[in-house]
Amino acid sequence: MNPHSPNSASPVHLARVVWRNKYLIQKMIWRDIAGRYRGSLMGLMWSFLHPLLMLFVYTFVFSVVFKAKWDVGTGESRTVFAIVLFVGLLIHGLLGEVLNRSPNTVISQVNYVKKVVFPLELLPIITLGSALFHLLISVLVLILAMLALSVELHATMLLFPLVLLPMIPLALGCSWGLAALGVYVRDIGQLMGIITTVLLFLSPIFFPIDTLPPAYHPLIMANPLTLIIGESRAVLLWGQAPDWSALGLYLVGATLFCWAGFVAFQKMRKGFADVL
Repeated sequence: MNPHSPNSASPVHLARVVWRNKYLIQKMIWRDIAGRYRGSLMGLMWSFLHPLLMLFVYTFVFSVVFKAKWDVGTGESRTVFAIVLFVGLLIHGLLGEVLNRSPNTVISQVNYVKKVVFPLELLPIITLGSALFHLLISVLVLILAMLALSVELHATMLLFPLVLLPMIPLALGCSWGLAALGVYVRDIGQLMGIITTVLLFLSPIFFPIDTLPPAYHPLIMANPLTLIIGESRAVLLWGQAPDWSALGLYLVGATLFCWAGFVAFQKMRKGFADVL
């Protein structure tokens, strides 16, 4: 394969590549997941322990040190606050993992760029697939925690995949764009750590939006996590139907952003071999 040859950025080309390599994608996602825990004593158990440990830390800091409340009703306990907090953290964790790992997606696979014929556009999909796996583990932890703490489970929980759906093209578009930029600008990886932290504290994870002055509401609503976090809590915790119109508009915008990221990746990939 000539690295300088033009690469199609059409959705049809992408769909064909994904379908043709669907089994390869599955194997590489699993290899990516297993490789992250290879050599550790507890292996995949860390995918359970990490979200739990972070949950305990954030719950202690905000509910014990800062006396934070979510105002879901009288007699709100730290348990309720912890569950509400955890839902926000798992949504942030999905996008945060994609943002932090994507700049190194191509850099870490130099052999695929130079020595073998490989559809490089699949690498960001593999990164997203790994992040979705860890999200699934976090959701399982959430359900087990709700059962153990006697928190009511609602039938609307089954709608959670539809609520999460608009974030998937958004994350994939970010992954394609950052993977390409990361080859040329190595500082992107360092910048993403700062951006994910900003997204964490400028989203309604630790506090309801209503507790902020109205002047700050547009800033919080501009965060791509805000809508998904709110709708996820609605279906997972409160037993409420999601705002389908808002999610639909989000999906349209995220899909356009995803395609823009893919186009950028396909245009910039012709220089990967020269830079690496």
